Amino acid sequence: MTTPGASMVQALGPIRVINLPERRDRRRAFARQLSRVGLGYDDPGVTLVAAVRPSEPGGFPTVGARGCFLSHLEILRAAHEAGLDRVAICEDDLDFSEDFETRAPALFEALGEMDWDIFYGGFDAEAHGVATQPGLVRLDSRQSVVCAHFMALRRPAIEALVPYLETMLRREPGDPAGGPMHVDGAYSHFRADHPEIATVAVTPTLGTQRPSRTDIHDLRWFDRLPIFREVTELLRRLR
Repeated sequence: MTTPGASMVQALGPIRVINLPERRDRRRAFARQLSRVGLGYDDPGVTLVAAVRPSEPGGFPTVGARGCFLSHLEILRAAHEAGLDRVAICEDDLDFSEDFETRAPALFEALGEMDWDIFYGGFDAEAHGVATQPGLVRLDSRQSVVCAHFMALRRPAIEALVPYLETMLRREPGDPAGGPMHVDGAYSHFRADHPEIATVAVTPTLGTQRPSRTDIHDLRWFDRLPIFREVTELLRRLR
């Protein structure tokens, strides 16, 4: 019997999980998510990728934003060099939806019959102001999408994105052509510039971002102080 995770790998390609080596808490939490769907870090379809942690923002809003951008870019570069037809990217704060096991296999089977280049599994239609029926939906290239925690890309998007993102790195912040920015914004900028790239999302979402201490934005005081940080993490897990 095919597990939900196996159907995901078959439809979206090998899974690359972005994780900072020091964030063992997130690594353990996502291991539980993988186990739910019949996968694990030892599965040949899953690879744990060490996230990039730069020392300076380098024109990005924060150090973490730059690291996230570079981590996605490194995965796309590696996929391009390996000649992969598709690749799935999961950030380590991803929680699969409660109904993932029952709903995902049929959705992934339907996706296999569609023409797509970018797939958003963590799309929240209501938050993005998109009125649609449940299931797979095609997104207009001008529709901005603020969710890169669960997505997949096929060869045409991979080939075009690598030089596109590399060029973004060389521009000044705020450049109208697209300079350093959060990676979800970079994907949206790319899609607006490439209307030929077919984008498909799923609604309701198949995955949300788990409440946890951020690695992208500046930390608030309760995430910086050791005692308060431990209490905050406990409260997040209880939530």
